[in-house]
Amino acid sequence: MVKEKRRLDIALLERGLASTRARAQAAIKAGHVRVAGEIATKPADLVAPEAEISMLAPEHPYVSRGALKLVHALDHFGIDPSGSLCLDLGASTGGFTEVLLERGVASVVAIDVGHGQLAEKIAQDTRVRAIEGLNAKDISRDIVPGRIDLIVADLSFISLEKALPPALALAERGARLIALIKPQFEVGPENVGKGGIVREPALHERVCANIAGWLEKMGWRVEGIVESPIKGGDGNREFLIAACHDR
Repeated sequence: MVKEKRRLDIALLERGLASTRARAQAAIKAGHVRVAGEIATKPADLVAPEAEISMLAPEHPYVSRGALKLVHALDHFGIDPSGSLCLDLGASTGGFTEVLLERGVASVVAIDVGHGQLAEKIAQDTRVRAIEGLNAKDISRDIVPGRIDLIVADLSFISLEKALPPALALAERGARLIALIKPQFEVGPENVGKGGIVREPALHERVCANIAGWLEKMGWRVEGIVESPIKGGDGNREFLIAACHDR
């Protein structure tokens, strides 16, 4: 009897190459999986039971691959968040929050417009306060009454210039910001190409310069911009900006 073919993401899970289906899909989309020696990019591709499957990069230990972006930013900019009171905008499954907890922060207010996304092990940490169904642009002192030393942001479908002002206004003097810049949500639909990808390097540079200039006007000193070590789930290049509220 011929065994049925399986979806590639399911095959990775069954073979122990990924711990969750979501991580399997992320690895495939990132180009980290080979089938019979060829890079596979579609989680729905069907593979035979005897197919040779290998992972080019070891699976990361976090609840989401997005965590790797914050790890890179903290290390690149030399930011030590230990003991900080943090605000995570666009927390989703909790990748950024997990990194902050790992690095010894005092607390994290994890905010997301969605519901039921935060990984259980993150939600159960006593240092985490999760607020669901809240848009970042609707944050107020009533919702987040405590001190904020560090803001991290991984937001989609909205420009940072529209999403960040309420949170920035709550930050303490000397607070730090690390935000993910996603050009596809900053350049306008007329500059987004096929598949939702922004391909022109000049557009990437313009977006980063615009966000940096805007933050400076908001009283935040920009410490630098670095490209994300991994692309977004849709294949777009992304950038991380760090700033300090000392003006």
